[in-house]
Amino acid sequence: MDLSIGEVAQRSGLSVHALRFYEREGLFANPVRRLSSGRRVYHEEDLEWLAICTKLRASGMSLATIRRYIDLVRQGPGNEHERLELLRQHERQVEAQIGELQEALDVMRTKVRIYEDHLARGEAHQLWNPSHAAAARAGTGQECRPPEGA
Repeated sequence: MDLSIGEVAQRSGLSVHALRFYEREGLFANPVRRLSSGRRVYHEEDLEWLAICTKLRASGMSLATIRRYIDLVRQGPGNEHERLELLRQHERQVEAQIGELQEALDVMRTKVRIYEDHLARGEAHQLWNPSHAAAARAGTGQECRPPEGA
């Protein structure tokens, strides 16, 4: 079934502008066909590829790497090991990102818990305030550090 750019935009969640960008950048697995009038024509497999492509982008895969992957796919059988290695390498990068994000989330959860505890006890004033810390240092000549969990 032929699909217009508007239909693909609606079904993929991408804007028409983004679809044109993907085409210009060579990010479609198959070249986008055009009618004699110049209108773009897409197919269901284009939507399937866009779903994969947008996940690759969302996971941080560079346009250059996506292009490399697509080039390998277009070459056909015989380079599956190279495709697999490209995907494995990106998988390792995503796993590293997830680890970093998990560490950041752990810090944020700790900070939220500390703020909730201080607020529940009516001790929000004890939370670290950088401007008060600077004033305390200036007045006493001592270093003022943020309290634990500030």
